[in-house]
Amino acid sequence: MSNHLLSFLIFLPVAAGLLCLLVPSAQSHVFRKIALFVSLLQVLLLMWALQRYTPAAGLQLVERAAWIDLQLGNWGNLKAEYWLGVDGLSLPMVILSVLILFIATLSSRATEKNPKGYFALLLILNGSIIGSFCALDLLLFYLFFEFMLLPMYFLIGLWGGPRREYASIKFFLYTLLGSILILIVFIGLYLSVNVSARDSEVTHTFGILQLADVKNLIPGSALHPGSERLIGSLSLREWAFILLLTGFGIKLPMVPFHTWLPDAHVEASTPISVILAALLLKIGGYGLLRIAYPLFPDVALSFTVVVAGMGVVSILYGALNALASTDLKRLIAYSSVSHMGFVLLGIATANAEGVTGAVYQMFSHGIISAMLFLLAGVLYDRTGDRTITHYSGLHKPMPLFTGFVLLAFFASLGLPGLSGFIGEVLVFFGAFASAAIPMWLALLATLGLLLGAAYYLWTIQRMFFGVYAFKGQSHVPPDLTTNEKSTLLPLALLVVVFGVFPDVLLRYINPFALELIRGFQSFVVAQP
Repeated sequence: MSNHLLSFLIFLPVAAGLLCLLVPSAQSHVFRKIALFVSLLQVLLLMWALQRYTPAAGLQLVERAAWIDLQLGNWGNLKAEYWLGVDGLSLPMVILSVLILFIATLSSRATEKNPKGYFALLLILNGSIIGSFCALDLLLFYLFFEFMLLPMYFLIGLWGGPRREYASIKFFLYTLLGSILILIVFIGLYLSVNVSARDSEVTHTFGILQLADVKNLIPGSALHPGSERLIGSLSLREWAFILLLTGFGIKLPMVPFHTWLPDAHVEASTPISVILAALLLKIGGYGLLRIAYPLFPDVALSFTVVVAGMGVVSILYGALNALASTDLKRLIAYSSVSHMGFVLLGIATANAEGVTGAVYQMFSHGIISAMLFLLAGVLYDRTGDRTITHYSGLHKPMPLFTGFVLLAFFASLGLPGLSGFIGEVLVFFGAFASAAIPMWLALLATLGLLLGAAYYLWTIQRMFFGVYAFKGQSHVPPDLTTNEKSTLLPLALLVVVFGVFPDVLLRYINPFALELIRGFQSFVVAQP
């Protein structure tokens, strides 16, 4: 079992989800227990995996086995593998996934509408997310990546708010478009690589590590660095990077491909909003760092200003929309667009500080956004209203709730001592240290911090200070329940721990960032 820890993390929830389909629908309490039991088992498996993982030792917990091996005649041989592993990029994302999925399962205990279908889909989504973060074969990654679509589509469309059908279809179409763009590049990479040891034989592969080695690219192929094939003024290699940037940018989401996110968040139930913000958005950043930048480092470096510029636009546009929002959930959704802009800016720097900050920001945002959406759900469950201007003085009837909100808001705006500060400051170190990013662009990004403080402080002043009032109703909402405390307290502790002791996570992330930068340098040297 110890040699297959990642497989157990991935397929244990999938098997449990299929098991739920065999249990009679009347046994509603059984589905909740199965989901919670599986989440607890995943936490234990994660602890075991962490004990076996050594920072700065590269890929670990590797599982590799033959999966597809086809003779294709003139097309050569097709080779795809069941290839899993984790490093300083994927391990933090797996840790985040296990923790957030456990919290989301806890917060789903109140689900009454068709619990059989809900928990079966939630468990299948669980395995798909972790599988995406562990796959080292492009075809395997794509299967997990695509498999996330259907569970999330139904979880939004069947258990969401009044406009859930519109939001779920919009989510599905946007993400499917991104998937198609990514698949086009994957096919091009497959046709451009040969890993056969024989000169007379061609063997194509989907292995990410093999694709990243320029020596495996077939001279004269469409995506070889020396290829002269153009579409317009850009080479096919540049177009491939643009397609990956767009495909993963939709998932991130990156402005202008972000419009599905606010609608999905507003209509999704609280646990699904938690998963969407904390985990699914991270697939976009992860895909850029795992696939787009390692496989196309030459193009990525030449597109530094473009990627950084789109990151800054996302930071400012998301923040301005958050400032204009009157719905609490929509405000948090747009703040996520802004914070993912910091991730994009950090990736664009292509230096150790920026990349480390981007990964840390993804992890930190996952924890903080989960807290924020849980808190928005608490208020909506009490009153059925998320309009910010309808409240005032909430600190009086709900002091504990107010304390958690203040912690989450201050962490999100980057207060020193909380986890949100570490990622953002490292991203800015990387942006200002990068010779390829203009100083004015890095300075412009700092306005996002000011705007973040503005929309959070305005919300605090409007909703929590002054005399208690709730427009249209006279009842006083009760403070947090025991179940709500059990989901919020672990996240609050993590926000503080990773803010005060960042090296707990940085010692895993930084070796990956250094290895990525070395890969850029070796790629340039290896080019013909």
